[in-house]
Amino acid sequence: MMDFNFPVGYHQFHKIKIIDFQMNRWVSMGYSRVEDMIDAARNIHKVDDWKDEMIRQAEKARAENRIMNATFYYRAAEFFTLPSDPDKMRIYDQFIDLFYNEFVVNENIERVLVPYGKHFLPAMKVPAKGKIKRGTLVIHGGFDSFMEEFYSMAVYFSKQDYEVILFEGPGQGYALKKQGLPLTYEWEKPTSAILNYFELDDVTLLGISMGGWLCFRAAAYEPRIKRVIASSIAYDYMKIPPPFVEKFALWLFKHPNLMAWMSDLKMKMMPQEKWGIEHLMYITHTKTPLDSGFAILEFNEEHLKSEKVKQDILILTGEKDHFIPVKMHHLQIKALKNAKSITDRIFTEKEQGQNHCQVGNMGLSLSEMAKWMDKIA
Repeated sequence: MMDFNFPVGYHQFHKIKIIDFQMNRWVSMGYSRVEDMIDAARNIHKVDDWKDEMIRQAEKARAENRIMNATFYYRAAEFFTLPSDPDKMRIYDQFIDLFYNEFVVNENIERVLVPYGKHFLPAMKVPAKGKIKRGTLVIHGGFDSFMEEFYSMAVYFSKQDYEVILFEGPGQGYALKKQGLPLTYEWEKPTSAILNYFELDDVTLLGISMGGWLCFRAAAYEPRIKRVIASSIAYDYMKIPPPFVEKFALWLFKHPNLMAWMSDLKMKMMPQEKWGIEHLMYITHTKTPLDSGFAILEFNEEHLKSEKVKQDILILTGEKDHFIPVKMHHLQIKALKNAKSITDRIFTEKEQGQNHCQVGNMGLSLSEMAKWMDKIA
């Protein structure tokens, strides 16, 4: 079984925050070299430069037989490639081919397609390393992740004798790209399909990033989930901005022409905003920014059903998360009125875990999860 290093430290690779975060993301998860990201940053002046430079880094790593780096540099390249770019699927296929046929080809994993209505959801099982399985951990992501990204995390928990199931639901990875399934807030449906397939009835569910919203929705309707870990809390996406911005946004939804004009201007002025809006349209199968906005409105406190969550809960938040403000952490805790227990942790800048999903100190985050699981199980 592979060994992964989760280095401590959030680096200042790039002046554009969203590019800087993505570079730190791959380093923090154990897949990238710091020197490669420093080199890449010199050649990336705007989001439009990202794809070609990360492909260059992937090809260089592959030529030097650094397969892990090459694999995840292709993944990185795909990230900012717009859905309208025909390279997007090609790069995804390169990533998947390298991941399964070279990177983990000798690893003890089970890769399956789980029936989901007329479609299939991808899943990967990483067995517990020891002879005695301590439990099952089910992991999923959110807005922009692939299950393969969490392999280093799966290995970490496997070595602690947990069986780990990774899966993608509608709007994610293979389920979106190859099965054509758009994002849904009814996350209990894909989660139940995974639990049915693997015949699981006592699991810990870990939701990462937007998965921190999705995991609570699943737990509200799925009693086979006994424990929930949320790495990042959204609670209600319209409540993320300050109240006056929320009110203005809701007003804009009633004036579609003005909203369309403002969205178009935003996308022209800020390439990172163009990526975010186009990606939201892509995963929700909507054709306009307005329609994608209505889709994200579905991810609200009413649909979350926090009052129905009765499991043991662990909530992990970064104090300076640039996507999700700390106030959402407290709103979510307050809403979990019927949870069996709630443990929460806000990571600080001193710990280098202050960023979204603890990018900067993933090892500390994983350690906190493991200690909690040991205590609760």
